[in-house]
Amino acid sequence: MSTENLYLKPNVLAEPLFNQWYAWPYLIAPATAAMCIANLHLKIMRSFVNAPQVHISALKNPAMLGGPFINYDASKVGAIRTLIDKTEKENARMIEFAQAVKTLDEMLASEAGGFSLEPLYPKVPEPLRGYVELVYDLNNHASIRFIEGLLYRSPYYSEAAQTISLSLVEKDDRPFVFSTPRLQNGDSLHLQIPFRHEGLDELFKMRHEPRPYGYIKDVLSVRDEDDELFSSFFTTSGGAPTANYDGDGIRIRYLGHASILIETKEVSLLFDPVISYDCETGEGRYTYRHLPPRLDYVLITHNHQDHCMFETLLQLRHKIGQVIVPKNNGGGLADPSMKFILQKIGFNNVTEIDEMETVSIPGGELTGLPFFGEHADLNIRTKLAYFVNLKGRKVMCAADSNNIEPKLYELINEQIGGVDVMFLGMECDGAPMTWLYGPLLTQPLARKMDQSRRFDGSNFEKGIDLVNRTAPKEVYVYAMGQEPWLTYLTSLQYTDESRPIVESNKLVGECRQRGLTSERLYCMKEMFLEAG
Repeated sequence: MSTENLYLKPNVLAEPLFNQWYAWPYLIAPATAAMCIANLHLKIMRSFVNAPQVHISALKNPAMLGGPFINYDASKVGAIRTLIDKTEKENARMIEFAQAVKTLDEMLASEAGGFSLEPLYPKVPEPLRGYVELVYDLNNHASIRFIEGLLYRSPYYSEAAQTISLSLVEKDDRPFVFSTPRLQNGDSLHLQIPFRHEGLDELFKMRHEPRPYGYIKDVLSVRDEDDELFSSFFTTSGGAPTANYDGDGIRIRYLGHASILIETKEVSLLFDPVISYDCETGEGRYTYRHLPPRLDYVLITHNHQDHCMFETLLQLRHKIGQVIVPKNNGGGLADPSMKFILQKIGFNNVTEIDEMETVSIPGGELTGLPFFGEHADLNIRTKLAYFVNLKGRKVMCAADSNNIEPKLYELINEQIGGVDVMFLGMECDGAPMTWLYGPLLTQPLARKMDQSRRFDGSNFEKGIDLVNRTAPKEVYVYAMGQEPWLTYLTSLQYTDESRPIVESNKLVGECRQRGLTSERLYCMKEMFLEAG
């Protein structure tokens, strides 16, 4: 078997893990990773060990699926306790770092009153010395600026915590991944390699290009005792990816959630890739085998885990030409650099663009658009909608933009001159701020404040206002997390009465009454535009 050419099975699940937790951008950036370890992962695991029945009971309620509850039964208490000990031992520096952030934040709150911050530097906790700058805004509010580039070269960034879990997925239903660490079992193989490892590119090429089994086993340093499990991930049959689109116009494919593939015969652009595996049961969908052999540009709208998704990105890395990301704020704890993050996990051609900055692409141009809302009013700059002007046709991918300031889109429209096709997210309920940013807080947040500051997109009123201001001919609602294979990522389970469904139905209905093509996208969709 070692010399036989084999393909990677299309249903091989590849989960990137950090300390055995499902990895997302904030677990790569050193400052946010430290805060998540200390203030989220350890807290959840200790809670489970102390009261497993609370977690078991909570997860019987579908509304609690996205909460901080571990999805194991009481038999796993010992394994979780072992993981706590391992985490505390191997991440002692990170835990000290997180405590130092809290201490420094408290010191600034009590001692930084608008006078020079220079006398406070000797009081900075030792784990942070040299890695932070103390700054004021123009209203004398003090804060911490982290020197991200230096932190990545410090003991606070270690690839040893990164692993890849391989297993086979047979159905769409996967448990929510962000509140439960991955324990090793007989069905999954944990590769002790960092995300940047070039062997991962060789592995995922094997979806379409066969390689000898012995070759890939050596490249990934798979142990002989894991041979039986590892070999089960391969097959003698496979096939080439979908050929490049060669029509004269533009082909647009909706791949699920916020993933949009725009192609001409000269260029391909993929937005916020979250790709499904092949599954014989459930709804039809595009999968990895439906993607072209090369993706010239992959564009990420923001740093949330359902838009910048490592599980998909790592499997596509070998075929990506360039990654386009939003320009970063520069050292804010809640806003780590996406460019740094992606570079550290092996993407060598990452370009930041700013709001209203334009990049030339074959047959047209790409512009980053300001993106308000969906970030709980925090000063997050790493977010962009994208405007594509290709072969004379105009497409806007607005992601989770919340039209909270209509004047913005009036000004934008003066610059872009309307759009032909608009994609807009309308998850207008959204989770409260602490659902995502809670581990970064150094002080408790009042519940009423938390509930008022949400990760919400546009409702009908805001959505139709955006339509009025940009005059699209086609309007599609996307990024709703409805696809059955996305529950593990979003924990969303809508009904016909759910507000995002009601509001998006109203938008689609109103657009259709006006004679516009409109639809709330689900699972898969293909559309074509003639060149303008």
